[in-house]
Amino acid sequence: MPADWRDLLALTKPNVMRLVVFTGLCGLLAAPVMPPFVIGFTAILCIALGAGAAGALNQWYEADLDIHMRRTAGRPLPAGRMDKQSALHFGVGLSAFSVILMGLAVNLISAVLLAASILFYVLVYTVWLKRRTAQNIVIGGAAGAFPPLIGWAAASGEVSAYPVLLFAIIFLWTPPHFWALSLFVKSDYAAAKVPMLPVVAGIPTTRRHILLYTFPMIAAALAPWPMGLAGPIYGITAVILNAIFLSLAVAVTLNASTEPAGMKPERRLFAFSILYLFVLFAAVVADRWVNL
Repeated sequence: MPADWRDLLALTKPNVMRLVVFTGLCGLLAAPVMPPFVIGFTAILCIALGAGAAGALNQWYEADLDIHMRRTAGRPLPAGRMDKQSALHFGVGLSAFSVILMGLAVNLISAVLLAASILFYVLVYTVWLKRRTAQNIVIGGAAGAFPPLIGWAAASGEVSAYPVLLFAIIFLWTPPHFWALSLFVKSDYAAAKVPMLPVVAGIPTTRRHILLYTFPMIAAALAPWPMGLAGPIYGITAVILNAIFLSLAVAVTLNASTEPAGMKPERRLFAFSILYLFVLFAAVVADRWVNL
């Protein structure tokens, strides 16, 4: 069965792209100046295309891993609906188009940041770290933290302390988010021989690391309020969200089950972590617009 448009869409990892586009849009809307609508729309389009390109190149390189994991075996490449060369050409072409369009239509700094995010995800995380170290998601998480920086730079033409903190929040959020997932899909990573933390260090160690990494994430998420970069709408929202996140992380750490069926705390933390980021970044924008 030949590839069609749905397979090209699947290559872009649309579920991941939604979060990337949202945090990029929040970075743009929270910036001190607003670009014209067409420029703003183009910037968000380029962020979406760049994220999709990175996802396609990730799937091109990891097709041999995806075939061994139940949650990825149905992707276009491992399922045999597309050849690797087509995926490579699609990913490279989309990468180049998104960066060039960003540079020509928006500004140079946002284009450079977009290129850096794509290269970091593909070369640093996918090629270098993913198969070599259990710290892959710790360092590689920086790739997904670029969108608010890019959005802010697209609007303002510069990078300041606030978008750097937004970058830090996503960077520090990524390990507990993905480790929660990796605990109940450990068998997939083991079958593909991917050295995720539960596979190489065990489940109890991973649970402790989730709690350990939650604390710097909370510190970064709360920091904009006392630093005067955000107001009470953001601050109160951040306090509530982080209290819930911490309670769920503690529940994960105290869970003694080693079976997927007994990992309800891990599933709850993973599900909430996605909601956490959406609501936290929505609060960034709400706080900014209320205080205009």
